[in-house]
Amino acid sequence: MKIKPMISAVIVLTTLLVSCNTKDKSEKSTEKTATARAEYIEVEPNVKLHVTDLGKGKPVILIHGYPLSDASWEYQYHALVKEGYRVIGITLRGFGQSDKPYGKYNYDQFAADIKAVLDQLDIKDATLGGHSMGGAIALHYVAKYKSAHVSKLALFSAAAPCHTKKADYPYPFFTKEDISKWVELNNTDRPALLAAIGEKFVYSPTSVSPGIGAWLGSIEMQSSPYAMEQALIALRDEDLRGDLPKIKIPTLILHAKEDKIVSFALAEQMHKAISGSQLVPFDKSGHASFLEEKDKFNAEFIKFLKQ
Repeated sequence: MKIKPMISAVIVLTTLLVSCNTKDKSEKSTEKTATARAEYIEVEPNVKLHVTDLGKGKPVILIHGYPLSDASWEYQYHALVKEGYRVIGITLRGFGQSDKPYGKYNYDQFAADIKAVLDQLDIKDATLGGHSMGGAIALHYVAKYKSAHVSKLALFSAAAPCHTKKADYPYPFFTKEDISKWVELNNTDRPALLAAIGEKFVYSPTSVSPGIGAWLGSIEMQSSPYAMEQALIALRDEDLRGDLPKIKIPTLILHAKEDKIVSFALAEQMHKAISGSQLVPFDKSGHASFLEEKDKFNAEFIKFLKQ
C-alpha cells in the first residue's frame, strides 16, 4: 500500500534534482556567455572593428601604426597583462581583421571609431598609446574629445604633429611630393611600397629576426589597398600642430634617435609643446622600438603607467 507514494516521492525528487542540475548548467552557460569579451565591436552600421581585449586591471588602449593591426602589439600584451593591466588593442578600420568599407580614412574618422569602442566598453581612466600614425590618431583623439575615457597619453614614434615638411615646419623627413609617390606606388605595386617602408622601418637589417619581419609583412598584407591609399593621404595632409596645446594629461614620448620614418626632431618638438611631457630616447632601434628594443620599451611604458 505504501509503495506507490514512495515511488511518487522518488520521481518528484529525481525531477527536482534534474531540474536544478539543468538550471545550474544553464546559469553557468549564461555566465560564461555574459563574461566573454567581444572580439568585434560595431562602431557604425556595417562597420566592425577587431579588438584584442586581455587581462584585468586598469585599462591600457593601444593603437597600431601604418599599415599594421592590433596583432602587432603581441609582445606588449604579454608584459602588460603580467603586470596586472587590462590591455585593449584596437585595429583601425581598413586594416587587419577590421571591416574595410569605402569611405573616409582620416584622423577624425579614426578618432571617432576609437571613441565608439571606448564608449561601448565603458572604459574609464585609461592610458591611450599609439605607434606612428596611431600615435598621431591618439594625440588627435585626446585633443578632439577632451581626454574622454583616458587619463594618460603615450606616443610611440608618433607621426605627429605632421608627417610632411612645410615652409614653416622643417622637422619631418618627407615632402608632400615624397608621400604622393608612395600613394602612387600603393596603387601600382603595393608589395613594392611595403618593401620601401620595410627598408626604413628598422634600425638595421638584423635588428629584427627574419621571422618577425615575415610576420609583420603578413599583417600588412591584410590591409585594404584603398584604406592604405587614403591613410597615406591623411598622413601627408593632416596637421595636428593646433592639437598640441590641448593635451593636458600626462604624456610619455618614446622615440628612437635613428628612426628613419619619423624624425627624432618631431619628438623633441612635441616634448616642448606638450606641457609636462616625458621624452625617452632609444639608441638601438629605428621606427620599431616596440620590437627592436622591446624590453626597454615595455619597462619604460610600464614605469609610466605606474606613476
